[in-house]
Amino acid sequence: MAVLRDHPYNQFNFLVDLGTGVTDGPDAGFSDVSDLSIEVSVAEYRTGNAKENNVRKITGLAKYPNVTLKRGLIGSLALYQWIDQIRNGDQNATRTVTIHLQNEDHTQTVAAWKLLRARIVKHVSGPFNAKGTDVAMEEMVLAYERLEME
Repeated sequence: MAVLRDHPYNQFNFLVDLGTGVTDGPDAGFSDVSDLSIEVSVAEYRTGNAKENNVRKITGLAKYPNVTLKRGLIGSLALYQWIDQIRNGDQNATRTVTIHLQNEDHTQTVAAWKLLRARIVKHVSGPFNAKGTDVAMEEMVLAYERLEME
């Protein structure tokens, strides 16, 4: 699915599927997605009789930092209902969340990130400010077990 080209894509044309198959409408309308990344740890190892005076780097575990998604507060309880399932112990509450980067005319997905076995670990509404003019926001933080790119 990844589409190679000479100049980079803009970051502001993206769709979010929260594991429901829906990428349109207010529930899927996020304004910010941050920290999509993979980190692989390494262990340093050296035997005492090694011929070279340096350590070897041995590949360790892969780690996936939590991802934060933000959107305007729209009055939907979908995110709350999902985190409620999780806090009540529903073992089937994990989902595959997919972020689709689109081309400039929104006709093609040019890259996709799949967050496998994702669950909400934090939900925030606000802040609210009676003197402010900003949009009321909500955010969710997702923990997931594996990141795949297409």
